[in-house]
Amino acid sequence: MLLHILNGDATLEIFEKSGVPGRPLVWREMLSEGKTPAGCDLGLFFEKRGAYLHDVYGINREAYIADIGNTRKILQQASQFEEIVLWFEFDLFCQVNLIFLINYLLRLNTPMPRVSVVQPGSHPEVPDFRGLGMLKPEHFPPLFENRRYLEAGDWQLASSAWEAYTGSDPLAIAALTTQSAPNLPFLGGALLAHLQRLPSEENGLNSIERFFMEQITLAPLSERALFSIFWDEKKIFGFGDFQLRATLQRMADAGVVQHDSEMVRLTDLGREVLRGEHDYLAFAPVSNAWLGGIPLGGTPWRWSNREGKVLKK
Repeated sequence: MLLHILNGDATLEIFEKSGVPGRPLVWREMLSEGKTPAGCDLGLFFEKRGAYLHDVYGINREAYIADIGNTRKILQQASQFEEIVLWFEFDLFCQVNLIFLINYLLRLNTPMPRVSVVQPGSHPEVPDFRGLGMLKPEHFPPLFENRRYLEAGDWQLASSAWEAYTGSDPLAIAALTTQSAPNLPFLGGALLAHLQRLPSEENGLNSIERFFMEQITLAPLSERALFSIFWDEKKIFGFGDFQLRATLQRMADAGVVQHDSEMVRLTDLGREVLRGEHDYLAFAPVSNAWLGGIPLGGTPWRWSNREGKVLKK
């Protein structure tokens, strides 16, 4: 039997109607959001991760640990499957989950079957392709038939990328943005998008925060309209409602936007920050804010929009 690890429940609903043989397993994590503890075994990683998600995002720790525990039990049986197929996409959200899972499988103390990956970056029948959840059941068998098997270079790059992502030095991540592997064509672009989430050299706003503020400079927008523009223009991130609302809440807490159930508005402070008159980090709540292994509180690292690279302040 084949084990298919899917990137979300939206994909599961379509996959189950596709006729592709095998057992589906949904990976329910958003490792691109918040702290990813480094230097610990897998069990402790999820304990720390669950505690962090509960403290910062209010996610039920017990439910998280239970769901991850069930997933891990199935993955521990990897040797019983003929093949493991990883269904993920081109964006940052999926690519971080993908490199974690490849690294996780690499660290399992069990014989490993062949591992393949399906990661479309586009689809000829879906002009505005953003993810597998947009496809129809009949699209899945051809994608499955064209899956690619991981090679030694893929395992090595995924392992290096995960180690860098959980580390505190963004230059280690930057060094990987131009490296390639046979079957990880989207990883470099996703890692570059991750680095652009660092505070900017110009005003402390990261790429997403700046984008939101620029959209509401002329007039307020509804949350749904703002998110729709983001999904159209910033597909590389792959973020859903939860992550975007968390970003807006942090911005509202900093006082640069007013965010209620109806509209998102730019404040006077927001306009001043956008013009570079203030540093956003002077107002943003960063005491427990992380980008993978990089704590934002007191970070010397900045992203330079002018130079297109990471700088140390």
